[in-house]
Amino acid sequence: MARILITSGPTRQYIDPVRYLSNASSGQMGYSLAAAALERGHEVVVVSGPVQLTYPEKCQVINVISTEDLLRVCREVFPDCDGLIGAAAPCDYQPVEVADHKIPKTGDSLVIKLIETPDVVATLGNEKKPGQWTVGFALETDDARFRAITKLERKSCDLVVLNGVAAIDSPDNQVEIIAPGGQVLQAVQGNKQQVAGSILDLIDQRLNPEHGKHERS
Repeated sequence: MARILITSGPTRQYIDPVRYLSNASSGQMGYSLAAAALERGHEVVVVSGPVQLTYPEKCQVINVISTEDLLRVCREVFPDCDGLIGAAAPCDYQPVEVADHKIPKTGDSLVIKLIETPDVVATLGNEKKPGQWTVGFALETDDARFRAITKLERKSCDLVVLNGVAAIDSPDNQVEIIAPGGQVLQAVQGNKQQVAGSILDLIDQRLNPEHGKHERS
């Protein structure tokens, strides 16, 4: 049995007290991965952004809002886990300044300067200890496989799951599971429960038996 950290859902980066940047991630893939991991006897910790669903009862759930919150909590939890599945869709940009009041409409254009948020999977991938593993997700629209392989290498992942925009807020998914070096280990299509099961089976085959339980500190 492994202790697996799963990130799930979107994050929000507030512009003012009532408006924010986000995306349409529903958390369905994270839910399915958590359920599949529990079915295989693993212990699961889900760190989730705001979603309209309830995760399986047997997993520990920690709710967060922003990408910074997601990273902070994951850095606290990950040292006591065997692996990470980064299925969340964190907001990639945040405003340089957040207004402390609701920005009023004036009839003029509004210019907001954005900077990148921290990369959660890359940070954890670079901080993992011997025996720990990380699996990332890549959602791409152009040069998808090339970009996914680039992300795998840059984020120090052991596997990357490539999917497309059609998966957002959909019950179905179509993915390629890619290993370091660019080898496509498996292409899976079906509902997210089926896809999650195939991902967990491959993780168990390639990562959990080889890495085993790491010494936690």
